[in-house]
Amino acid sequence: MSAAADAGRDEVSLADREGLVSYARRMAADDLAPGTSGNLSVRRGGLMAITPSGMPYERMTPADICLVRTSDAALISGSRPSTEAPMHLALYQASHAGAIVHTHSPFVIALSTVLDELPAVHYAMADLGGPVRVAPYARFGTTQLAASAAAKLAGRNAVILRNHGALACGPTLEHAYERACTLEWLARVYWYARLAGAPQTLSESALAEVSDAVRALRYGEAAPPPGAAPPTQAAPSTGAAPPTAAAPPTAAPPPSETSPPTGAAPPTGAAPPPGS
Repeated sequence: MSAAADAGRDEVSLADREGLVSYARRMAADDLAPGTSGNLSVRRGGLMAITPSGMPYERMTPADICLVRTSDAALISGSRPSTEAPMHLALYQASHAGAIVHTHSPFVIALSTVLDELPAVHYAMADLGGPVRVAPYARFGTTQLAASAAAKLAGRNAVILRNHGALACGPTLEHAYERACTLEWLARVYWYARLAGAPQTLSESALAEVSDAVRALRYGEAAPPPGAAPPTQAAPSTGAAPPTAAAPPTAAPPPSETSPPTGAAPPTGAAPPPGS
């Protein structure tokens, strides 16, 4: 092994490995990925640390995490990385993401079969960068799937894979995982909204207004300690922060895709497909 590879291995810490195992074990309970489906990764310098292929999460240990060099996809350590390693690598090359979570969550998969884009039915969509696009179907593990996912991710923090699942990205594994949960929640909200009628959706400008307010209010950040100086950054130039629950535009048309069936929610206990 080269000195460069040795140096790269040192960039992936034990905490990184433990974090991947910890979040992987949460996915089934959070209804994001049944069985051994789904996968997670983090990028550290020129290396990607990714969960192994086909291993039950409850048996996975930090030592099982695989290291792959991002420049040429060479396996640096570990036995067999996830079959979706090419897709993770393609997304890292196309973005500044520090972590990626790939899920097989039921509402996202159900809607992937009838939508070309998941509309903004709630302002939480702003954290995903806008309405989430659906990439065309391609078999798991292929360069075609990797390329189409990277293309549809442009300008977004998540992408849906038709008849397959979804990917969520973030600067940290925690943030990427939260976005994966948000995406499944938004898919569920949209499903139920379509059962009730034609949902009103938020425009791109409304979502941008939410993003501006989040930055101005530092929403989600830890409260400063008592006596700390107030933040010095200026408020956005677009004016006062909008209400936190602004009504959607009244003229937004419903999506033209086929409505979900008027019955029970999609099953959550189906056997997972290959491609972990």
